[in-house]
Amino acid sequence: MTAIRLLLVDDDPLVRAGLSFMMGGADDIEIVGEAADGGEVEALVDRTRPDVVLMDIRMPTVDGLTATERLRAREDAPQVVVLTTFHADEQVLRALRVGAAGFVLKDTPPTEILAAVRRVAAGDPVLSPTVTRQLMQHALGTAADTRRAGARARMAVLNDREREVAVAVGRGLANAEIATGLFMSVATVKTHVSRILAKLDLNNRVQIALLAYDAGLLDEERAEERAEEQEGR
Repeated sequence: MTAIRLLLVDDDPLVRAGLSFMMGGADDIEIVGEAADGGEVEALVDRTRPDVVLMDIRMPTVDGLTATERLRAREDAPQVVVLTTFHADEQVLRALRVGAAGFVLKDTPPTEILAAVRRVAAGDPVLSPTVTRQLMQHALGTAADTRRAGARARMAVLNDREREVAVAVGRGLANAEIATGLFMSVATVKTHVSRILAKLDLNNRVQIALLAYDAGLLDEERAEERAEEQEGR
């Protein structure tokens, strides 16, 4: 099995040392480089070709948000997992909007950080349904009505089935769960997700989730569920 190539970015040398010790002990992960600032990242990516970048958000010269945005704008960009202290932070939301595949808290247990890197390398986002809901509620609290209108306009290019899949992604469901809920195969779900990403010019599932929330699609789904429950009574 080919090892996951991992680049560590954090301005604290003790944090980098701890991450390197922890991650380097895994048979399926290879630490290919370390950086102390976001300004070093692009050159290191060119030299080391990582699959995943574990990126601190707060750094003194070039922060992780800026570095993530620069990376994700490139062709064949590595996946980015951001490191943060607070799970409902505006900077975390901004990092997800520019293409980060997820985030982990700095006090996350080592086994969970390893699992996050593996999931992202496999193409899955690092957001549990619970954390997704917390993040999206924060996003809605800070979103302007104009963003909802813009999100609705963008989502209008999707057909009905694609919208259903987008809503399911927004709920934090995995492909197998979406397949079961919408009575389709996992392969068909993956095809729909790929089409959604292409139509909306997005990088990953996390951005689909954010756009679905911005557009109010999950609010509509919850309203429909409540209406069906009342009718059932």
